[in-house]
Amino acid sequence: MRFALDILTIAAVSAGAFFFLAGTVGLLRFPDTLTRLHALTKADNLGLGLVVLGLLPQAGSVRHGLKLVGIWLLVLLAGATVSQLIARAARQGGPAR
Repeated sequence: MRFALDILTIAAVSAGAFFFLAGTVGLLRFPDTLTRLHALTKADNLGLGLVVLGLLPQAGSVRHGLKLVGIWLLVLLAGATVSQLIARAARQGGPAR
């Protein structure tokens, strides 16, 4: 059973790292601020969710698992707020490259 949990952890963390990489490529490649922001936030949210999902079986207790989920939720909230502020500033200030 432990081997299966280790495989799940490796697969989920690897998939999360792939989505982090994809978001970074989108940030560097897309032409304007809003498309860059969209690519980065979507990929990073999914990537972090997969990393947390992969780390949950490795958490020593339910308390540590809840801390991981809490951190993930705080990052989602902060990311959404900051993305909204950046998008609003980009729309008001015109296209920035």
